[in-house]
Amino acid sequence: MKGTNMTPIQERLFALQDLQYKEFHSGLVPTAEPDYMIGVRVPQVRKLAKEVAKEEGCKEFLLQLPHKYYEENNLHAFIIEGIKDYEECLKEVNLFLPYVDNWATCDSMSPKVFGKHLEELLPEIDVWLTSGETYTIRFGIGMLMRFYLDEHFSPEYPEKVASVVSEEYYVNMMRAWYFATALAKQYDATVKLLEEKRLDAWTHNKTIQKAVESYRITPEQKKYLRTLKVKSIPKA
Repeated sequence: MKGTNMTPIQERLFALQDLQYKEFHSGLVPTAEPDYMIGVRVPQVRKLAKEVAKEEGCKEFLLQLPHKYYEENNLHAFIIEGIKDYEECLKEVNLFLPYVDNWATCDSMSPKVFGKHLEELLPEIDVWLTSGETYTIRFGIGMLMRFYLDEHFSPEYPEKVASVVSEEYYVNMMRAWYFATALAKQYDATVKLLEEKRLDAWTHNKTIQKAVESYRITPEQKKYLRTLKVKSIPKA
């Protein structure tokens, strides 16, 4: 809720407020409290991020953690995305990740500079995957999905995601999304995990559901994937 003691950034975000959009978007991010969300459309937050990144107060804003509003976190994520120096970007990502508290902010942050430093990034991803923090793990899986499923793919990468053990919905949903995307791009290497029942039952079946819904999976592959659904997967 708008108050009288707002920061300059908060004032600029509230100037872009769209209450109808807030009502709609809050339903998409159920973990966010209504008063935590201002209601600013993503393109407008991205545009503001480009402006703030050029201003003297940008560094101060990045240090103002935790932020009060959802859009402040998204603004923070978009500013990080635009950092062109790899070491600086990685530092800011690691400072910010502990404060990421929803799937939307997590998934919106995908620094372009990471794509130019894939070898150096892998050890960082390993740290994120083993952090024990829901959205840090989700971010790590997202980076593997974004950068390592095409020409830089290796069979060890889906193994990393398969080794993640979590009871968190937002972790396992990302794992399923990752494996469904991997099936579309690296089918032979990925389907083995399902054939060998290497995943927990929920993630296993959700992966198949998402893959079957994908236009990138062939009808023959979909037919076979449906036969791999499980009721339960015995623990080893």
